[in-house]
Amino acid sequence: MAGRADSTVLAGARVVLPTGTVEDGRVIIEGTRIAGSTPEGARTVDLSGHWVVPGFVDMHNHGGGGASFATGTAEDVLTGARVHREHGTTTVVASTVTGDMDFLARQAGMLSELVEQGEIAGVHFEGPFISPCRKGAHSEQLLRHPDPAEVRKLLDAARGTAKMVTLATELPGGIESVRLLAEHGVIAAVGHTDATYEQTVEAIEAGATVATHLFNAMPALGHRAPGPIAALLEDERITVELINDGTHLHPAALEMAYHHAGADRVALITDAMDAAGVGDGRYQLGPLAVEVKEGVARLVEGGSIAGSTLTLDTAFRRAVTIDRIPVDDVVRSISANPARLLGLYDRVGSLDPGKDADLVVMDADFAIRGVMRRGEWIVEPSLARIG
Repeated sequence: MAGRADSTVLAGARVVLPTGTVEDGRVIIEGTRIAGSTPEGARTVDLSGHWVVPGFVDMHNHGGGGASFATGTAEDVLTGARVHREHGTTTVVASTVTGDMDFLARQAGMLSELVEQGEIAGVHFEGPFISPCRKGAHSEQLLRHPDPAEVRKLLDAARGTAKMVTLATELPGGIESVRLLAEHGVIAAVGHTDATYEQTVEAIEAGATVATHLFNAMPALGHRAPGPIAALLEDERITVELINDGTHLHPAALEMAYHHAGADRVALITDAMDAAGVGDGRYQLGPLAVEVKEGVARLVEGGSIAGSTLTLDTAFRRAVTIDRIPVDDVVRSISANPARLLGLYDRVGSLDPGKDADLVVMDADFAIRGVMRRGEWIVEPSLARIG
């Protein structure tokens, strides 16, 4: 860990900007912000042979470092956020899992304080308003229909910090809840759903704008019954979340999503649980026991995939080296797109002057060599030459 880089020029790297990649580019940092001109006395960090990209933005994350955002204390949340920062995620939304409504309200209140302190970027409620047919790693006993009054209870508990709610919009109250969320400026995400194609179209028309981990926890694409996947991919108003860990999606499915939605409508997420950044072993996801073996998290009872152990640096590297997605497109999917969806693009998501100095330094093989958040090195690029 190093201190704040008050006036620094990162020079010589391939710098990914909204307009494209600049060879032998420069990023100027002054205090906590990216600057447009070089201040006097700035030190230069030579990053020749490296990439500099915006800090990653994860809009769907349940924890890491052995700590849970969904059930943990404020200290646990800080632990999980710190682990993900070390892997390049400088902006993270804390996702809950299905639980008792009163507990969720209390957890949202605690998380909202961390949002106000600038430690996390918002709250995402995944459950309890989801389909028992597609519950995944959620407790069926605690599921409930998306009654707009109960959705509003959670929004109120989050005190303006709720960014997204995942719903099975085909359930009673689903469409009304989508409208409520849209009216309050909160993302309505279609997920853990057993909806038909037609029901999904209805939800989009009502104001849904995100597909929660597309392909996962929803009916498969069929040629006679296309289901939610076709509706979500074809509509330009929808951004699709993708978990690129090699377990949740076959590379062909990821390529299909990029092909049909386009890079501007993809958000790479982790859907991480406690084990991210730790390793194999026994964990809890809400009230359910999880076994992680060889990096794959599954429920002890039933064997359903239970989130992931992914960090976004791995998702980035896979997308470029295995899936052959252009670097500029991956940067949009992992930084700019989620930042826009969350209403944060004026501060994060690109390397434009005036924004927070949130950035990631990677080597030629796309391994992380440095992470900066608000002008402070979280991981200092020790391989770089400093002058």
